[in-house]
Amino acid sequence: MKRISANEAENIFTIAAELAEAAREVTLLHFRKKDLRADNKELTRFDPVTVADRLSETRMREILAQRRPADGILGEEFGPVTGTSGLTWVLDPIDGTRGYLSGTPTWGVLISVCDSLGPIYGIIDQPYIRERFEGGLGRALVTGPSGIAPLRCRAARPLDEAILFSTFPEVGTPEEGAAFRRVAEQTKLVRYGADCYAYALLATGMIDLVIEAGLQAYDVQAPIAVIEAAGGIMTDWQGRSCHNGGRVLAAANAEIHAKALALLNT
Repeated sequence: MKRISANEAENIFTIAAELAEAAREVTLLHFRKKDLRADNKELTRFDPVTVADRLSETRMREILAQRRPADGILGEEFGPVTGTSGLTWVLDPIDGTRGYLSGTPTWGVLISVCDSLGPIYGIIDQPYIRERFEGGLGRALVTGPSGIAPLRCRAARPLDEAILFSTFPEVGTPEEGAAFRRVAEQTKLVRYGADCYAYALLATGMIDLVIEAGLQAYDVQAPIAVIEAAGGIMTDWQGRSCHNGGRVLAAANAEIHAKALALLNT
């Protein structure tokens, strides 16, 4: 684990904000433009990538090369960069490209910094709404049109009063979908399609659970930092670290996490 001084933490905050601002500018240039096209990265399903995804990550990488050249980089669209500082920036230039293509404002830019043990700071940024959720290194706050407010996950409540989010109704494999439904059937409300914005809602205390499968490291590291800073929990479906992605269970508190975990493994 790398020791982070107060001065280095301030530098990380500053650089992360620069990355988020650069990504905002690029992504908004193309958002809701009717001539926007997407390439498909896979053969068996639709996994889109746009010029905005690539340009957003390129701009962020350029800033890091100038401002934090000793740090590593792990991004969705381009190859990893090995650093020497003990820190790696994990970038998802547009999390929720399907939503971006559809014109919904639930996609976001994910930026995080990790050391050998996992994420230490993260940002979930929604450029169109201009909301930025930060967590880690002593911060837990949201900045947006309504000003600045602290992030705090919901207190414990019965599962039948909980709100659950996931990006896709099928969740993953048939077996994963069946496990998800065991939890969903016990909750008050289930909603789909919010991508990374669901994790932001959990950190603001609006919802109780996010359950997903098939994720990558760049999908989860910023949400982990933000949710943990807000008092929540984010693990895999066995209660272990999910820093590298896979099956993810994000919960507002330990009590509801335990209830959902038990049902996922019934």
